[in-house]
Amino acid sequence: MKKFRKILSLGLAFALALSMTALFAGCDGGEQGTQSGNAKTGRVRYLNFKPESADIYREIAEAYKKETGVEVIVETAANNAYESTLASKMVTDEAPTLFQINGPKGYAAWKDYCADLSNTELYKHLTDKSLAIEVNGKVFGIPYVVEGYGIIYNEAITDKYFALKNKAVKFDSMDDVDSFAELKAVVEDMQKNREALGIDGVFASTSLKTGEDWRWQTHLANLPLYYEFEKNKIDLTSDKTAEIAFDYADNFKNIFDLYLDNSTIDRRSVGTKSVVDSMSEFALEKCAMVQNGNWAWGQISDVKGNKVKADNVKFLPIYIGSENEEKQGLCIGTENFYAINSQASKEDRKAAEDFIYWLYSSETGKRYVTQELGFISPFDTFNEDEAPNDPLARQVLDWMDEDDTVTVPWNFTIFPSQTFKQNFGSSLLKYAQGTKTWEDVKADVVKDWKKESQASDN
Repeated sequence: MKKFRKILSLGLAFALALSMTALFAGCDGGEQGTQSGNAKTGRVRYLNFKPESADIYREIAEAYKKETGVEVIVETAANNAYESTLASKMVTDEAPTLFQINGPKGYAAWKDYCADLSNTELYKHLTDKSLAIEVNGKVFGIPYVVEGYGIIYNEAITDKYFALKNKAVKFDSMDDVDSFAELKAVVEDMQKNREALGIDGVFASTSLKTGEDWRWQTHLANLPLYYEFEKNKIDLTSDKTAEIAFDYADNFKNIFDLYLDNSTIDRRSVGTKSVVDSMSEFALEKCAMVQNGNWAWGQISDVKGNKVKADNVKFLPIYIGSENEEKQGLCIGTENFYAINSQASKEDRKAAEDFIYWLYSSETGKRYVTQELGFISPFDTFNEDEAPNDPLARQVLDWMDEDDTVTVPWNFTIFPSQTFKQNFGSSLLKYAQGTKTWEDVKADVVKDWKKESQASDN
């Protein structure tokens, strides 16, 4: 019996030696390595924050390993649990090498784990580098999908207006409009000629029903805050964003009043309207313009009886009467930025860099990006044939390609809380209905911002 055990032990030792030899040979051949990545190629551990995309990312990982031999481990956080999942993972041996930050505030929270991506191949191909998270000349977050919003207009109706013999403006098309003063002149004259144009009003109804006001208390509010931060040279990753002066409050009022006073409905009725109502009015050509983003084409085209042709759907920047706005573009941005774990091994960091570049440059990767994930890519590795078919998505890409245009980033990612937004929306409703002065709205915005910023720090 003892002799049998000895022979068994020798056999196990020999088998173990063979398996170790095979393991190291596998490492040399670029196959799956140890947990921290193999010696030559490393491996990628990706923490995905969108559960609805989990299966697609697993397919992408399989395709990548098939093409390169490099392993990508995809883990997905549950809904509304990304930050807590990331926090728990970062202190383990299974820390992600590739993860997401949601903007300047996300970088501030995870800066100790964000590697400099300035020299990565993916960053070199970023079309608009102002969209990246940059601090002191270094890049710590690369946007991997973008969306844009502005004033959507129906060119068939605006062309009909510009063809009127009695029009009060000198312009021949919306291409001539590049300031709030010019937009105001066009809109107010169109409103006077609404019967001749066959519309109920120039703008769709301003949806201020509870829960339907995000286009104003978040998206529209982004404009005055962007100009304030730019003017004061505020570092958005710093605590200097804890207070605002709302310096451009009257500029917000400019465009908000233009929406309210040249609409399909009386301004006192805005509290009953939803986003769906607004988009339906646009789709049925009851109005010529509506503020929304590129995601709105689905809302327009899916309306029963839609009259708006894809070729006639265009974007105009949201002009508010600020300085140098003739160079202003759309509000284009994202809450999705790639970050690579600076605490990971050199090999694993390189593996993460290679993976994201493959995803946005190879034929296989790009097909997943556009067809499966449905992203508008911000990289020049995509040609026109690979762009989305959505007309508003194509408009976003066209605006990004404008050399002399300044994109307005999505600074609303640093708004202090949802409570702040809700309070702002409530104030806007009262203002529209005439029960609150604009000075009171401004004062409450400043006060609520500071209060909610302090609450989030505690």
